[in-house]
Amino acid sequence: MMNQWNQEHRNDEYYKKAKKQDYRSRASFKLLQLNRKYKIIKKGDSVVDLGAAPGGWSQVALEAAGEDGLVIAVDLNWIKPFPEENFWGIKGDFTQEETINEIKRTLQGKAQVIISDAAPKLSGIKDLDQLRVMDLAQTVLQISDSVLKYKGNIIMKVFQGEGYPELLKEVKRNFQTVRTTKPPSSRKKSGEMYIVGRGFRRAGKQN
Repeated sequence: MMNQWNQEHRNDEYYKKAKKQDYRSRASFKLLQLNRKYKIIKKGDSVVDLGAAPGGWSQVALEAAGEDGLVIAVDLNWIKPFPEENFWGIKGDFTQEETINEIKRTLQGKAQVIISDAAPKLSGIKDLDQLRVMDLAQTVLQISDSVLKYKGNIIMKVFQGEGYPELLKEVKRNFQTVRTTKPPSSRKKSGEMYIVGRGFRRAGKQN
């Protein structure tokens, strides 16, 4: 089974593109496609990448934000630094307050964008895994309360299932415009979806 997966992975169109274009992950193309369509990250933006390892999304965010922007990548695993001076890696659990505080200290303000392609460690038990997925997505959304600027943007990965409609309603309460999408580079057999929120509008968050 693993040999079959490895063979399919090596034959994957976006895996080959990532190797050719020197991206760290085929997942880079998800953010490239999402940002091309929705224009979430602009030049000069500060971007927080939650669940960033191995750094494929951070790499794209660095390109989109440019040298005047800032990209803070957060993951439980160490992320190999990029040569750009406006990249900052944090090894930590973003569900924990100490990690969130470190993000705030590094930002020295608030971010224009939060991005997250994070997924929890799966057990293989469908109901339990869906609960873990929704808990992680809720955490990403909660972090926006303290980290995201008024009128800021968010892209986050979710999986449809129990808890998904409620999460989507909450995102719609917090952002002016919300879209759900699946970029072409997302594997067809994957149940992943992406929520794109623009115009963070929580009361009292004007900054």
